[in-house]
Amino acid sequence: MITTDLLALLPIITLTGVILVVMMVIAFARNLALTCLCCSMGLALTLAAIAWVSINLEPQYVTPLIVVDEYALLFSSIIVIGAFFIGLLAYSYHAGRGENQDEYLMLMLLSTLGGVILAHSAHFASFILGLELVGVSLYAMISYPVRGFFSLEAALKYLILSGVSSATLLFGIAFLFAVTGSLSFQGMADATAHMEHASVFVLIGATFVLAGIAFKLSLAPFHMWTPDVYEGAPAPTTAFLATVSKGGIFAVLLRFFVSFDGFRFEAILESLFWVALLSILVGNILALMQNKIKRVLAYSSIAHIGYLLVGFLAASAVGGKQLAIEASMFFLIAYFVTTIGAFGVVTIMSGSSQSDHDTDQLSQYEGLFWRRPLLAAFFSAMLLSLAGIPLTVGFIGKFYIFAAGVQSGLWQLLAAVVVGSGIGLYYYLRIIFSMTKQPVSEDEIDIPLAGGCALGMVSVLLVVLGVYPTPVVEWVTSVARALT
Repeated sequence: MITTDLLALLPIITLTGVILVVMMVIAFARNLALTCLCCSMGLALTLAAIAWVSINLEPQYVTPLIVVDEYALLFSSIIVIGAFFIGLLAYSYHAGRGENQDEYLMLMLLSTLGGVILAHSAHFASFILGLELVGVSLYAMISYPVRGFFSLEAALKYLILSGVSSATLLFGIAFLFAVTGSLSFQGMADATAHMEHASVFVLIGATFVLAGIAFKLSLAPFHMWTPDVYEGAPAPTTAFLATVSKGGIFAVLLRFFVSFDGFRFEAILESLFWVALLSILVGNILALMQNKIKRVLAYSSIAHIGYLLVGFLAASAVGGKQLAIEASMFFLIAYFVTTIGAFGVVTIMSGSSQSDHDTDQLSQYEGLFWRRPLLAAFFSAMLLSLAGIPLTVGFIGKFYIFAAGVQSGLWQLLAAVVVGSGIGLYYYLRIIFSMTKQPVSEDEIDIPLAGGCALGMVSVLLVVLGVYPTPVVEWVTSVARALT
């Protein structure tokens, strides 16, 4: 490697160094506040390294496995910023419950590193490396509370089903390798460049790969694990699983499809069409039947990844690829902001609880407007953003998806988006209505400094990007233009 290569890898090297420092801090000066401070400073330093690379270096392949370009740096920024907010929320959660779980933050950094590697992946070897780094850390993060067996059950379910999905993914990669003789995305694209129709082995391989990725993204019909794992995991872990984990996997999926030009294969697009449609309808309809906030948000996330897939599929239209990629990236940013904020409220509500379960029963949120009006206002803003109400970033994200779908003529999916958004508005308003009821109990709800600051910053982002999204729109437009 030459110096330029090492400088291009500066964000990955920085984050790896931060993990080693945090490991030493935990070993020799065990203190949850100190560990959180080191994590926050390390993530801020990683973000600075990303900005430096973006300004000073040209796009390049460092090795056949890793590519450093604006696309990778965009997704790395989203992942690192998301991890920063979730780290503050996790500190407040564990400190409030009297759990000095320093290792939890180190595991979160390891999983974040896996997400960053996924964003830079240009080869199935780095893809699997990043995927397993994210997954193995999550197994422990899901099962981390020391009280009760509920989280252990969730971790076991995720471990078994995630192992099956990884095996499925590897099986599909093996088929693609048998046809193309390459594991790099560009090598596979070159080997299949003259195929007008996909061979049976390409279709089988792509089907298994997409099935494995669909599990990680909790797309229907591979979504069965999602509500149980979301409910059983600690609230900060659920936020991480719903955002950072999925963001890294979607980044590599989009890069692979653009490099491989998978949009030319009608059979693959037809399968993804039905997956998107099923995810939107199943996610929204099943969310109507839930009385627990985390399960509502779990099914809502299934529907939102379905919306994201609509933007992804819009790239198959002639002349619509750039707008579709822009829409997908902006919608993912909006999804990150809103989902972290929603689970952030659940995290703060659960922070002082001494039970085995988080505070996620709908009845436990009754009267929140009277007990903690600011917290209720934050939660309402997040829910309205998930519903796509104007003046929130969620509205801009859904509008972008709708524009890409119209340009590509995906009328059936757009109808599903409209119907799904209408259903979603009902169950989001149901939660808001519960918060306006007279409180049943007068239990004091403490808002910790770190968690409150994180939630406040996320809320500001939600409104600012909803009112003035131009800088982020210009950023994703530039990245989409370079990728296509």
